[in-house]
Amino acid sequence: MHPVLDRVTARIVGNSRPERQAYLARVAQAAEDGPTRGSLSCSNLAHGMAAAGRAEKRDLTGGDVPNLAIVSAYNDMLSAHQPFEVYPEQIRRAAREAGAVAQFAGGVPAMCDGVTQGQDGMDLSLFSRDVIALSTAVALSHNMFDAAVCLGVCDKIVPGLMIGALAFGHLPVVFIPAGPMVSGLSNKQKARVRERFAAGEIGRAELLEAESAAYHAPGTCTFYGTANSNQMLMEFMGMQLPGGSFVNPGASLRKHLTAEAVRRVLTLTHLGADYTPIAHVIDEKAVVNGIVGLLATGGSTNHTMHLVAIAAAAGIKVDWSDFAELSSAVPLLARVYPNGSADVNHFHAAGGLGFVMRELLDAGLLHDDVTTILGSGLESYCQEPVLDNGQLAWKACQSTSLDSDIVRPASDPFDAEGGIRLVEGNVGRAIVKVSAVEPAHRSIEAPARVFGSQAEFVAAFDADELDMDFVAVLGYQGPRANGMPELHKLTPYLGVLQNRGFRVALLTDGRMSGASGKVLAAIQVSPEAVCDGLIGRIRSGDIVTIDSDAGTLSVHADDDVAARAAPAADLMANHAGMGRELFTVFRSQSGPAEAGASIFGEVNQ
Repeated sequence: MHPVLDRVTARIVGNSRPERQAYLARVAQAAEDGPTRGSLSCSNLAHGMAAAGRAEKRDLTGGDVPNLAIVSAYNDMLSAHQPFEVYPEQIRRAAREAGAVAQFAGGVPAMCDGVTQGQDGMDLSLFSRDVIALSTAVALSHNMFDAAVCLGVCDKIVPGLMIGALAFGHLPVVFIPAGPMVSGLSNKQKARVRERFAAGEIGRAELLEAESAAYHAPGTCTFYGTANSNQMLMEFMGMQLPGGSFVNPGASLRKHLTAEAVRRVLTLTHLGADYTPIAHVIDEKAVVNGIVGLLATGGSTNHTMHLVAIAAAAGIKVDWSDFAELSSAVPLLARVYPNGSADVNHFHAAGGLGFVMRELLDAGLLHDDVTTILGSGLESYCQEPVLDNGQLAWKACQSTSLDSDIVRPASDPFDAEGGIRLVEGNVGRAIVKVSAVEPAHRSIEAPARVFGSQAEFVAAFDADELDMDFVAVLGYQGPRANGMPELHKLTPYLGVLQNRGFRVALLTDGRMSGASGKVLAAIQVSPEAVCDGLIGRIRSGDIVTIDSDAGTLSVHADDDVAARAAPAADLMANHAGMGRELFTVFRSQSGPAEAGASIFGEVNQ
């Protein structure tokens, strides 16, 4: 085992011990009390099965037939979640064939950051994760179930489902994906069209044509953002079937994998000999494996918050120092857009997650001695599903890469490190993703240009005021200020300026997420401006240093920046309209980014 992996894991175990023990004690008590419908009164049970068929009522009345909860984030606006429309009936059929019952327990909201990017609705995006966790808890609160399957793909949805499911840690839980859309216009071409639009070279009609050619069918967007990083995490953490993350919707193999996921979770209930609740799958080693997978594949920076929040829901404490130390030892084995030109379909075809996992295990960079939904360690995840005469079968994953421009062995990585770095200094602590940033652009010392919003930045760009070296500073974008929106509206404009030869970077307490690209960005600054963070006191002209190689983040001025009076930021425009007035309690209770930006208990401490 690699010494860094051992050291970080041991530190997490030690730091987590009181909270983890308390969590496992609660789970053990819940398992002892149930899970069983026997604790329900006759009236309770009658309500719970009133709409069931005669056979299902007979099965639910007894105590020896498992009842499977379906919790789904289906809606037909999100391309990634539209395929879930037909899953409940597929799941119910598979459950019946396995001698069990399945009931649709509840739906959870699912919003699309691609639709709300740069819009007012984006202020609800991060908070939707905790709403999803709460909705999952409501769905499972009826105590009718012996296990659950969770249907979710995109950004906040899988983390929210995980947090909610971990509150019911005594239940076995399996995640079932829907897969990515087939490849359309390449992500590299799409990015180029966006930059041309930002530069005024083409109009809106041409931009929409390109966007529609890129996002064109049911399934997950094909770039390696938070949604596809979610799918990777579920495999690396043993919560999904091996090799199923990137099988396209509608494929025959996809339907077989869904049925197999149902059969698998039904073997894990307390009614059988292999009781495996989610609390026993998600432990300290599983969390470390998730971080390693994130780093090795160049995944989304959003998971420097989401993984922290998921871990906390299981009584496990991790922070950005853990991510940074692991990143120093974990090689970058994949280049998928925005870290390369390939999309996830190309990545899957070149070897995919099974190949990456095999390489990391052989290098001593993953814990194999973990519990998974397969009942064995990660070694069993180094296989991929195939159809053999119409039946689901498994074969060994690729032993060599089929395209070394997309995925490589640990002995010949794209980079010796994972690409997520921690920078810290008098401004606070922030995350920098460097896997898509050329080495020449990984540090900067330049004057600050302070903006109150993305719109203000775009207006300055359109007025030709930004042809210079500078660090764009956007404070008051954190969870307590306005919900911590992603700031991707800035990406093409900063890209244009960098292409013109200017040295530019972004400093913000907001997010950039899985689509973080070629421009240096120190994001998720903690403490945020609204919590008296120094980023809120920076003025245009102050000299900002972001050095991801040295791990430093600082601001210098002729006067004492910390002694300046904090500006009277008017945030009311971000607190009303588009439903934002309903989220006042979320803004007031949200913890810092490094603690998961969550409203829940231990995450805020």
